[in-house]
Amino acid sequence: MSTVAQDPALAILIDRIQTARAAGAQLRLRGGGTKDFYGEAPQGEVLDTRILEGISSYEPTELVVTARCGTRLADLEAALAERGQCLAFEPPDFDAADGGGATVGGMVAAGLAGPARAAVGSVRDFVLGATLVDGRGEVLSFGGQVMKNVAGYDVARLLAGSLGNLGLIAEVSLKVMPVAPATATVRFECDEAEALRRLNAWGGQPLPLNASAWWNGVLLLRLRGALAAVQAALAGMKREGASVIEPEAAAGFWHGLRHQRDEFFAQAEATLAADPGSTLWRLSLPQTAPPLGLPGALLVEWGGAQRWLLARLPAAQVREAATQHGGHATLYRGQDKSAGVFAPLQAPLDRLHRELKAAFDPNRIFNPGRLYAGL
Repeated sequence: MSTVAQDPALAILIDRIQTARAAGAQLRLRGGGTKDFYGEAPQGEVLDTRILEGISSYEPTELVVTARCGTRLADLEAALAERGQCLAFEPPDFDAADGGGATVGGMVAAGLAGPARAAVGSVRDFVLGATLVDGRGEVLSFGGQVMKNVAGYDVARLLAGSLGNLGLIAEVSLKVMPVAPATATVRFECDEAEALRRLNAWGGQPLPLNASAWWNGVLLLRLRGALAAVQAALAGMKREGASVIEPEAAAGFWHGLRHQRDEFFAQAEATLAADPGSTLWRLSLPQTAPPLGLPGALLVEWGGAQRWLLARLPAAQVREAATQHGGHATLYRGQDKSAGVFAPLQAPLDRLHRELKAAFDPNRIFNPGRLYAGL
């Protein structure tokens, strides 16, 4: 049993859950609140998870860390940095100005990853195990601290992206990675179609491509890995016409992109505030998908697999364009969410979602409707 089960703070949270269940009330699980905008509108009485915090265990030689849900993401990353390690999937913290910042539980529940996601994997790929408090107030543990512990239904990874719909993620064990010894960023000037063509071509080559971003006629690539590999790739990129970005400027750009504070997201935020009819869409597509031809401001990441679109378009038009190319569209930010935030589920997936909700949260206490209406 995880040591978190004996934490007095967990007992307080369990008592709140059991009280809500008895009263037929609903709870809104909330850590730092940095992702309150994400998903459908939060409902229920706030259950602040930040009282359950701290790194439970850290084994640098085993590349695994276990942290409680209310642990600040910034604190966890600082502890990893001291040992030359990191969360390779680069979860966004959104650089909270109030000093609160994202929490580990919210990071897993949201399932959001940063620029390196296409190269290293998603949040769920790094979840080794988790301790969950379900809607009955029972403490359940899944997985472990090594990859081979996973057996049967992979519930721990199922929690990634669940938005607290199944229960309180009390503690999570994560695989961590060493910080790469070498990094370089290069720049190309090209249109969207040319950027996608280049990205697809490079994707079939043994290059240390760690992140990419195209916006407003400029394609940036981050090379990361062993020094010899980065130097060889850098030489090849220069022969193709790339210019090298100074390390400090490059680090600032990727930091801003990761935490969604770069120029594109700043402009999107200003537009959304001034124009209630605008929407920021996150399009998930095959990397080989061509330009969709939708009007609006566009940022392309993950080798073409993630495309941010700021536009004044009907939801049906955006979703149809994504579906035609084998993807889906999420209404990431916007004042009007009447079309639904996430792409509608097909009947079999909808049934599975509802059966899981009934199994873990039969009284529908946690984050009602945050993913889908009635869930």
